[in-house]
Amino acid sequence: MLAVIEHPLPIDATADTGAWLDEPEPVANPSTRRRRLAFATALIAALVLLDAGWIHAKAALAQGLLQRAWAQTLADGEAHRPWPWADTEPVARLQAPSLGEDQIVLAGDSGRVLAFGPGWAPASAAPGSDGRSVISGHRDTHFAWLRKLTVNDRLRVVTRNGSRDYRVVDTTVVDSREQRIEVSQAGSELLLVTCWPFDAVAAGGPLRYVVTALPEDAAGTSGLAFSPTRHQRVMH
Repeated sequence: MLAVIEHPLPIDATADTGAWLDEPEPVANPSTRRRRLAFATALIAALVLLDAGWIHAKAALAQGLLQRAWAQTLADGEAHRPWPWADTEPVARLQAPSLGEDQIVLAGDSGRVLAFGPGWAPASAAPGSDGRSVISGHRDTHFAWLRKLTVNDRLRVVTRNGSRDYRVVDTTVVDSREQRIEVSQAGSELLLVTCWPFDAVAAGGPLRYVVTALPEDAAGTSGLAFSPTRHQRVMH
């Protein structure tokens, strides 16, 4: 509601009105506006590139520290944290020989863990063991190479107990709102999971890209990896 002024002040034509009348701000000329817009655009682009570069640099640096911790684990058979305040430790080494990929797998699959490397879901079978083992990673860093895998490609999982080779038998896209991974299914299987599509602008969508691999030393095939659900997601 607007207030009604019963006794407005008279306007004195000779009075100095600059103290109470707003003067219009000077309008920048077109060339100045263009320069300002170009500077703002360049600044935003630089910040985006800096953030993306830091993510990749952090991932690369972490893998170096993880390699050292993993070497210590192989030497004495004990778990070693990659840095003093880490709440995870290396549990396996994942290799894709045809692609030249060699990564340390961490215990856990929380967002905090996946920021530094692929993570093993503790609810699934341990990497390299009998049962269904699930390892997840980010699509734009550690698991970007999953898009290059094809059927019959070899994967190798190295643990403190030895190594086990797998062959890719399937790649598929699932909706985490409708399907979940059955980790208690009998049989031996390795599932590699990441977000999909790989070139998505925004992170956190419901679709997951799943690579299924079977051990070369296992006969036959295991059961279905997925079952429909309306309440449980495939991966966080």
